[in-house]
Amino acid sequence: MADVHPEHAQLQADRIYLGWQYALLHPDPGPAPRRPSPVDSGPVTNDKADAEWMRRERLNEALLNRPMKVFRAFTTALAVLILVLGVTELLRWSFAAAGLVTVGGIAVFCSYAIRQGNRAVRHRIRERQAVGDRQREERDRELFQAQEEHAARYREWAERKERYDRQLTWYAVTVPDEIDRIDVAGGTLPGWSALITLLGATRLYSGGHLTVLDLSEGAIAKDLIELARRGGDDPLVWVLPGDLPRLDLGATLPPEAFADVLAHVVSVSEEHPRDLSFDNAILERVLEVLGENATINQVTAALRALAQVGDPREDLLTGLITATQLERIGTLFGRGVSDRVVIERAWALESQLRKLETLGSEAVRLPPARLRVVSMDRQAGVLGNRVLGTYVATALTHILRQSPASERPWYHTIIVAGADKLRGDVLDRLMDACETSRTGLVLTYRALTPTVRERLGRGHAAVTFMRLGNAEDARIASEHVGTEHRLEIAQLTETISATGAGLDGGYVSTVGHADEGEDDRDVSGADLKEDITSSTEWGRQATKAMGETERVLHRSREFLVEPHQLQQLPTTSVIVTDATAQGRRVRMADANPAILTFPKTTLGEFDEIKEAVLERAPEEPRHHEPTAFESAPPNLGPPPARLDWRRRQ
Repeated sequence: MADVHPEHAQLQADRIYLGWQYALLHPDPGPAPRRPSPVDSGPVTNDKADAEWMRRERLNEALLNRPMKVFRAFTTALAVLILVLGVTELLRWSFAAAGLVTVGGIAVFCSYAIRQGNRAVRHRIRERQAVGDRQREERDRELFQAQEEHAARYREWAERKERYDRQLTWYAVTVPDEIDRIDVAGGTLPGWSALITLLGATRLYSGGHLTVLDLSEGAIAKDLIELARRGGDDPLVWVLPGDLPRLDLGATLPPEAFADVLAHVVSVSEEHPRDLSFDNAILERVLEVLGENATINQVTAALRALAQVGDPREDLLTGLITATQLERIGTLFGRGVSDRVVIERAWALESQLRKLETLGSEAVRLPPARLRVVSMDRQAGVLGNRVLGTYVATALTHILRQSPASERPWYHTIIVAGADKLRGDVLDRLMDACETSRTGLVLTYRALTPTVRERLGRGHAAVTFMRLGNAEDARIASEHVGTEHRLEIAQLTETISATGAGLDGGYVSTVGHADEGEDDRDVSGADLKEDITSSTEWGRQATKAMGETERVLHRSREFLVEPHQLQQLPTTSVIVTDATAQGRRVRMADANPAILTFPKTTLGEFDEIKEAVLERAPEEPRHHEPTAFESAPPNLGPPPARLDWRRRQ
């Protein structure tokens, strides 16, 4: 069989890797056929039993002959007496001769009868010995034939056993880059960590770029960051709100787009969506007064002046606004009732945007990085994190809208963890921008809220389901997948997930000490398998657990896609559903990135390899196993333009 180690495989840039499917092309042949023994081929002749039988036969004959022998002895003694009497002439010889003839004849008859009985016993013994010999010969022939059949069956079993032991057991579960988006419903923080590490690592190691917006507050991209560093990259990590002064995302946006971003940020605190045109009009006019290079703190100062909050002289002294700008702001809107409406909205805008006042105040020129992570500090306020997350998502949307379409889909991938914390209209705009710019988008949702259900799988998207603790969410997911599907889950998945990696600690910001550099790192020589083992918690956990789980490598169980089963899925289990030309596919996968390090894991898909095996079966040697990665690496083509995160000069 060809070498199946993953280091000889080629990551395919036109595929999005979501996990590994456990499947066996060759079933378990079971125990080896038992070697036949003489006992199996028939009753075995017992020498002791035969000796006992002969002894009993002779004893029985002796008992039958005993009266005859006694009578013969008596007649012999009588003949001797008659002979003595005849010699001593006590009895006339005529009578003695008649007596001798009579008793002699009787003695001869007795001897003949005794001899015949002994001959019959010997005949029966010889008959039994002959039967035993024939039985032994028949048993020997049957045993020899059975051993020949056993040898043939054993050779056949050994071949099946060799194929079973050497076959691949984990196959890549991928979706083509033709899809626009991947929706991940449900899951735990460790499960998201595994999925994002696998998905992000395969995108980075195939030459792509990745942006992670972590709204989960769980540091789920820590392993991915370590993996990127191990692969030769220097990821950029912003931890908000601490890194707001060094975050210049959106600083290059024109005033109209900047006003739109800020209007969406303000609406995050409102339970029901409202028309943002009024807020947008206020912000556009304020930005028109402040000029093109206006910062957030200048906008909030202008809004305070417009809302008549506080003393504007403080903002004049700090240089946030000028006297001319203050005068123009005071005459932007008319007087009367409408003025009070403007004041109320300006006050609301200022109260929300002040959370972003330090944005970009200490921005520095950062080196380009293929991995960028923007996360929310778990110790910050919930509302503040929602405001920050909405700002980053909306700013990314506008940057994507202004960027040219990528020459290769999914060259740049955006992952939003905890996307259910964003408003529906923010998600819609981000989806549309990613679709038009051919940017890959992965959205993970903790709960299937009405907003999420309306957008789950919308458009050309693949939908995946992880553990769903809520019963109602599990019911919706089972209806989406279809309860008729029977999926197979490996016991190894359940075993390793039970000891899965934790998410201790949080992110460490890197933008404060980032060095200048060029994006000329070469990942062609990086070993993804070795990097996963040494730099990720999943790899270390799998290495520890492999010795304990060796005995269950080929065990699995089947289950139906029912709500109670979805509530009990292992941490890293992923149900992947996507539409193909042949119909809708439903597959069970394990998102644990450490599975790539297993010796029987392939980057080929199960259906492809199964089809190749069936096609080659009549003509290939029986020991050859086709693999899915005996091909040259894909032509990635020239990289498209990167997103511009740099501050406008």
